[in-house]
Amino acid sequence: MSENKPIVLVTGASGFVGRHVVPALVRAGWSVRRAVRSPEGVDDEVVIESIGPETDWQAALDGVDAVVHLAARVHHKHEEHAVQLYRNVNIAGTLHLARCAATAGVRQFIFVSTVLVHGRSNEGRAPFSEDDILTPRGLYGMSKAAAEAGLRTLARDSDMKISVIRPPLVYGAGAKGNFALLTRAVHLGLPLPFAAIHNQRAFLAVQNLSSFILRRLAYPDPASNFEIFLVADSEQVSTPEFIGRLAKASGKSPRLFGMSPGLLSSLLGVIGRQDTHDSLIGSLELNVSKAIATGWQPQISLDEGLRLALSAQHA
Repeated sequence: MSENKPIVLVTGASGFVGRHVVPALVRAGWSVRRAVRSPEGVDDEVVIESIGPETDWQAALDGVDAVVHLAARVHHKHEEHAVQLYRNVNIAGTLHLARCAATAGVRQFIFVSTVLVHGRSNEGRAPFSEDDILTPRGLYGMSKAAAEAGLRTLARDSDMKISVIRPPLVYGAGAKGNFALLTRAVHLGLPLPFAAIHNQRAFLAVQNLSSFILRRLAYPDPASNFEIFLVADSEQVSTPEFIGRLAKASGKSPRLFGMSPGLLSSLLGVIGRQDTHDSLIGSLELNVSKAIATGWQPQISLDEGLRLALSAQHA
């Protein structure tokens, strides 16, 4: 690594978001130290087999100027039995890393949280904003909210500047979850029952998330050691509109038909997909004016983000 370049430690570097953030950081002039769970045979990696309250971060943080913390426990098949796992990784693991970073003299700490700390829907209410009282849903959302609270406390007694980013659904090449499911359904030409859904939802291209992380690293707030940001694409659209845009990007025709929201909700409840109901039927609008006020703008449009996601997957 060049001694003339600032060093950033990226956790979760081999995950979906990390695989986009790392090259963006390199292009911006950072020397990236990638924290990975198993060795991949590259010079810039440091192996951290597990993240928890006792992880040894000393070598990983040596000489580091900034940390971008992406790693987290996101999903577990039997979530009700995984309370301690979420606590160890998402709460205790995050706070232990942050304390070690502060002790090591790291100047900036970027924590990628989730919009789920606000809940799954703002139906009938104003768009979510950073100052809202949190109502997290699920172990994942609750663990991220608890980690945010711990970081806020840490920032009061530290010189390290902490930025919390709360993204909505992040899409791009390699994304999993509902984006992968929708992409496959559109590719196969499956009929989807969302034509009668009239909601508004925020989405975030992984390139736009990467650009906001870069913005925070380049321009930290000199007056505050702790800031929270909601970040999203310029357009917030309905579920059928998003599917239509996704179909267009893939060169397909969207096969949408109408099913009443009540019937669709009941059907999803019967098959145990309440998370799908919340993320596709309900509204989730975000007020991103605070992020825009930093001088950041989304680099790419929704259509361009979808095109890039699909062209990379089919390359």
